[in-house]
Amino acid sequence: QVQLVESGGGLVQAGRSLRLSCAASGRTLSSYATGWFRQAPGNEREFVAAISKNGFSTYYTDSVKGRFTISRDNTKNTVWLQMSSLKPEDTAVYYCAARRFITPSRTKAEYDYWGQGTQVTVSS
Repeated sequence: QVQLVESGGGLVQAGRSLRLSCAASGRTLSSYATGWFRQAPGNEREFVAAISKNGFSTYYTDSVKGRFTISRDNTKNTVWLQMSSLKPEDTAVYYCAARRFITPSRTKAEYDYWGQGTQVTVSS
């Protein structure tokens, strides 16, 4: 079993950047494909980005392509989400998730472990 802890959220103006971190403990994160999801008030939790176990494959939802970058360093047991050109509609709680497969997924039900989330608020 792996425990996930997100950090790096905060309040930022539109157009600025933030980098979220997802640190794993309990088991090495290299055993898991990892994803980022977000949930705004009143909305369903939605897919943002995901990365394969070895980091060779990445997926993004269309609204963040070209602005967000997911990456990982298995030696540090950490996955990051670099967010640039932030927009007010990016405001949400961001969650890190892990699944026991090589390939990532866009489907939240296919993830086995979740962090507690970190709040990102983008002001206009």
